[in-house]
Amino acid sequence: MNATIAWFARNHVAANLLMALLVVGGLLTVPMIKQEMIPDIDLDVVTVSVPYPGASPEEVEKAVVVRVEEAMEGLPGIKRLRSTAFEGMGSVVVELQAGADVSRRLADIRARIDSIDGFPDEVKRPVVKQAEVGRAVLSIAVSGRVDEHVLTQAAAQVRDELVALPGVSQVRVRAARPYEVRIEVSKAALQRYGVSFDDVSAAVRRSSLDLPGGSVRARGGEILLRAKGKAIDGRAFEEVALVSRRDGTRLRVGDVARVVDGFAETDQTSLFDGEPAVMVTAFQVGDEKMLDVSETVEAYVASGQATLPPGVSLTVWMNAADFLQDRLGSMMRNARGGFALVLAVLALFLRFRLALWVSLGIPIAFLGALAVLPSLDQSVNWISLLGFIVVLGIVVDDAIVVGENTYAEQQRTGKKLEGAIRGAQGIAIPVFFGVATTIAAFSPMLFIPGSMGKMTAVLPIVVIACLVFSLVEAMWVLPAHLGHGKKGVSDPPTRGISRAWRSLQDRVAAGLDTTIEHRYRPALEWALEWRYLTMSVAVALLLVCGAALAGGWIRFTFQEPVEGDLITAALTMAPGTPVEVTTAATSHLERAAHEVQLEADAARDLSHGSIFRHMMTNVGSQPMSNHKGPLPKFGGSGSAANLAEVQVEMIAPDFRDVGTEEMQRRWRERVGDIPGAEELRFSNSMITAGAPIEVELRGQELADLAAAAKALKAHLETVPGVYDIADSFRGGKQELQFQVLPAAETLGISLADIARQVRQAFHGEEVQRFQRGRDEVKVMVRYPLSERRSLGDVDAMQIRTADGREVPFAAVAKARLGRGFAAIRRVDRQRVVSVTADVDLALANANEIVADLEERVLPELLSAHPGVRHAFEGEQAEQRTFLSAMARGQLIAFLVIYALLAIPLRSYIQPLIIMTAIPFGLIGATAGHVLLGYDFSMYSVIGLVALSGVVVNASLVLVDHVNHLRRQGARLAEAVRDAGRARLRAIMLTSLTTFAGLTPMMLERSMSAQFMIPMAIALAFGVIFASLITLFFVPCAHLVVEDIQNLLHGRLDKRASARIRRARRDAERGAGQEGSASDPLRAES
Repeated sequence: MNATIAWFARNHVAANLLMALLVVGGLLTVPMIKQEMIPDIDLDVVTVSVPYPGASPEEVEKAVVVRVEEAMEGLPGIKRLRSTAFEGMGSVVVELQAGADVSRRLADIRARIDSIDGFPDEVKRPVVKQAEVGRAVLSIAVSGRVDEHVLTQAAAQVRDELVALPGVSQVRVRAARPYEVRIEVSKAALQRYGVSFDDVSAAVRRSSLDLPGGSVRARGGEILLRAKGKAIDGRAFEEVALVSRRDGTRLRVGDVARVVDGFAETDQTSLFDGEPAVMVTAFQVGDEKMLDVSETVEAYVASGQATLPPGVSLTVWMNAADFLQDRLGSMMRNARGGFALVLAVLALFLRFRLALWVSLGIPIAFLGALAVLPSLDQSVNWISLLGFIVVLGIVVDDAIVVGENTYAEQQRTGKKLEGAIRGAQGIAIPVFFGVATTIAAFSPMLFIPGSMGKMTAVLPIVVIACLVFSLVEAMWVLPAHLGHGKKGVSDPPTRGISRAWRSLQDRVAAGLDTTIEHRYRPALEWALEWRYLTMSVAVALLLVCGAALAGGWIRFTFQEPVEGDLITAALTMAPGTPVEVTTAATSHLERAAHEVQLEADAARDLSHGSIFRHMMTNVGSQPMSNHKGPLPKFGGSGSAANLAEVQVEMIAPDFRDVGTEEMQRRWRERVGDIPGAEELRFSNSMITAGAPIEVELRGQELADLAAAAKALKAHLETVPGVYDIADSFRGGKQELQFQVLPAAETLGISLADIARQVRQAFHGEEVQRFQRGRDEVKVMVRYPLSERRSLGDVDAMQIRTADGREVPFAAVAKARLGRGFAAIRRVDRQRVVSVTADVDLALANANEIVADLEERVLPELLSAHPGVRHAFEGEQAEQRTFLSAMARGQLIAFLVIYALLAIPLRSYIQPLIIMTAIPFGLIGATAGHVLLGYDFSMYSVIGLVALSGVVVNASLVLVDHVNHLRRQGARLAEAVRDAGRARLRAIMLTSLTTFAGLTPMMLERSMSAQFMIPMAIALAFGVIFASLITLFFVPCAHLVVEDIQNLLHGRLDKRASARIRRARRDAERGAGQEGSASDPLRAES
C-alpha cells in the first residue's frame, strides 16, 4: 500500500484522473439508475389460488384447502403454510425457507397440485405462481356520472393509450366489474316450454362455438376449414336454437330467457370524490424509472381529456413518485446542509485548502458508490437513501485522519510532497483496518433472513460502497492534492478575507492547544492515577443506561410508522348486512371526513389547496387490507356486501402544518360509533412491520378459538392506549342447509342431483367463456334476480327427475337455516384466529403490553382453553427476527473486528482494549434520545451499528500512536498520556464532523422523515460520548492491563522464588543427612 500511496502522490495526473473517473462515472450513472419506492426483491413465497364458485368457506376448506395442504406434505424447503378459505375461493400461501431455489420449488408445487385427484367438478383450474410485490407508481381515477359501460370503456381506452406510450409497460384496470353475459331463465318459462337448465346450457355449448375442421388441398392452394358460430354478444346468444321442430320453427334461447349483456352481479362499487369511478394503475417494470413513469402518465392526464367521452374526467391518485421525490429532496437538503457544516468545522481547525480537499471526500465517495449501484443490482429507493444519510457523518473520517497527519508531517519537515507521502503512509494501516472494521460492523445486516432482510440488505451495500470509495480517495487522491500546490506549507495568506479567516483559525488553534495542555492533560493524568475509579464510573453509567432500556424507563418501539399522505378507514359490518346498509355507513364516514376537512381548512392558508386532495370510496371490498406490513399479505381479503373502505389523500407535507396522524385522530373522533359495525380500523402509515400487537391463536375448533379471542379482546380493551382491537373471526352469512328426504330415493333423485340443480338456479352455471378485445367474458345461466331474493324461491323451485318429471323442492329435501363463517384461516394445517390491536405511542408501549400478555394474561387464558396455542406475529415477529439476527450477526462481526485489529497491532490484548469502548456509545445514544424526546427504535439500532465502527476507528488511531511512542522508547504511562494529547485533535474532528453531518437530519421537520431521526441521534450523540470514552477510558485500560500483567508476573516471581528456596532447603537437608551417615563419630554422638 505504501508504494501505491507514494506513486499516486508523485503522479498527481493519475490521482486526478482517478478522481475524475469516480466523479464522471457517478454523474453519468445517476440518470440511468432505477428509481423505485422499495427495492425490487424476489419473494420466497409461492401462492396457490383455487376458485370454487358458489362454495361456502367450510366447503372450500374441506374440498380445496386441506387437499392442497396435504399435497405439500413432505416437500423440502417449506417454512410455513398460510391458508385461507373464502366464499368461492381457496388460497394457500407457501412460505419457503431462506435460500431455497424458488424456481425449483415452484415447479415442485405445480406438480403436486396437478397430481391432486378429487377436486369437485365445479373447482376451476388452480393458479400457482411466485408472489410478487406490485410496484405501482400511480393511479388515474376515470370518473363521471355516466353509464357504467361508458366508464369502463373509457378506462380501457386510457389503459391502451398509456401502454402505447414509451417507458410505460404495465397498466391495469381496477375497481371495474367484469363483463358477463347473463341468460336469465324464469321458472315459468321452463315449465311453459318444458325445458330445463341442462337443455339451455347444452344448447349454448353446442351452438355457440368456433371449431377448426382441417383443410382442403385444392389446386390453388391449401384451404382451411372452420366452423364459425361462436356468439360474442347478447343478441347472438338470443338467437341460439334451443329446440328445432320438424315444421322448420325454432325455439330460441331468447324465447325462454332474458339475455343481459352487462356486468357480473357483485356488490362492489367505487366512488372518486363522490362520482362513480374506475381506477387505471400504472406499474414500474424492470429497469423503468419511477419518476419517468410518473412524468409520462401525468403528461398524458394533462393532455388526454379531449379524447374521452363527455362527462368523463381523469385525475391522478396516490402518486408514489411524490414520496420518492420528497425523500430525494430530503436527502439532498440534508446532504447539502451536512456538507456545509462539515466544511465549516474542518475549516475552523484545518487550513482552508486542507479542509476543502478533506470535505470533498463526501461527494467523491457518494458519486463512486452511485457509479457501481447498477452493477450491484441496486436502485435509488427510500432504503438506499437511508444508507447515504447514515454514512454521511462517517465517510469523511479516514480523510480527516490522513489530512491531519499529513499536515503535521508537512509542518515538521517543511516539505509538502514528502510530508503528504509520509503522513498518508504513517497512518495507512490504522485507516485501512479502521474502514475494514466499520464494514465488518455493517455486514450482519446483509444476512437478516426473510423478505424484510432482503429489503434492508440494500442499506449496508450502500454504506460499504461509500466506505470503500472514501478509502480510495483518502489513500490515493488526497495525498496528491495535499502534496502539490503553489504555496508553501506555512505561506501566509495575502487577501483580506483569507487573513481574517487565518486569524480566526489561529485563535481556535491556540484555544484548542490551551484546552489540551491545561484542561485535557491534567484531567487525563488524574484519570490515569485514579484509573479504577474512572473505569468504574464509566461502567456504572453503562449499566444504568442498559437498565433504563431493559427496564422500560426508556421505551423501545421497534419501528416508528412511516407517515404517508393517505388515511384509510376500513369498515366491516356484521355478516349478512345488505349492501344498502353498508353504503349508508360509508356515507357517514365520508361526511365526517368532509367536516374534518372544512375545520382544518378554516385554520390554514388555502393557496396550495384543501388539506384533503381527493377521497376514494370502495363498497364491497377493502383493497388496502392486503398492504399492512412490510410486504403485502397474499391471499386476499375477499369481497362481501358488509365490507367497505374510505381513503383520503392529503396534500404534500410541505404545504400543511398538521400531520397525517393528527388528521386521522380527528376523523376517528368525528366518526364515533357506527351502528352494526363489527370493526372500524384507521391507518395512515405507508410502511409498517405489521400490527403492533398481533396474537395468533391456533387450534382445531373454531368455537374454542373464538372464545379465547373474545377473552383476549376483553382484556386489551382495559389497557390504556390500546385501540382498534379486532379479531379475524367472522361469522358468515346465513346458510340454507338441506338434506335429502327418503321420498327422493324412490324418485331416483340423489343429493348430488338436488345440489346441482339448486346451484344452477341460484348461483348459475358457467356455460362458456369468450374473448372480447382484452377482456374475458363469462356466460352464466341462472334464475333472474327477482326469483333469487327470498327463501320462498327455494321452496318454490321444481326439481327435475331423470325421466323428465318435476317435483317440488320441499317434497325431496328438507331445509334449515344455519350460519357458517366468513373466512377460515389456517397456519401449518391448524385453524387460527388472530387478535390485533394498535397502540397510541404517547400512552403505551407495545413491548410492555406484549410482555404482560406473555407473562400473566395468556397463560391464564390458555389454561381455560387447553386446545389453543398462541404465537406473536406482526411487528413482534419482525422485531424478534431482526434483533435476533442482528445479535448473532454482531457477535460474528465483533470476532471479525477483533481479528482485523489483532493483525496490524500484532497483539491479543490491545484489540480487546480498543473494543471496550464500543458499548459506551450507548450512553451518548441514550442521552440523545432522552434529551430530544424520542423512543429507541430499529433505526436507533442501525445507528448503534454504525457507531461501533466509528468508535473502533478512533480507538485504533489512539492505540496505534501509543505503540509508535513505545517503539521510540517511552514508558507506557508516558505513551498513553502523550498519545491522547497527540490524537485528541483528530479524534475530536472526526466526532464533530460526524455530529455536524447528521445535525440537519436531527433537525428535519418533514413528516415523512421523522422515522429516520432516531438513527441520526444514536450515531451523533453516541460518537460524541464514545470519543470522550476513547480519550480517557482507553488510556486507563492500558494501565489496568499493565497492572494485571505486573500482578501476574509478581505472583509468578514469588512462586518461582519459593520453589527455588524449597529446592535449596531440600538439597541442603539431603546433603546434611549424607554427611552424618559417613562420619561414625558424629553419628554416635
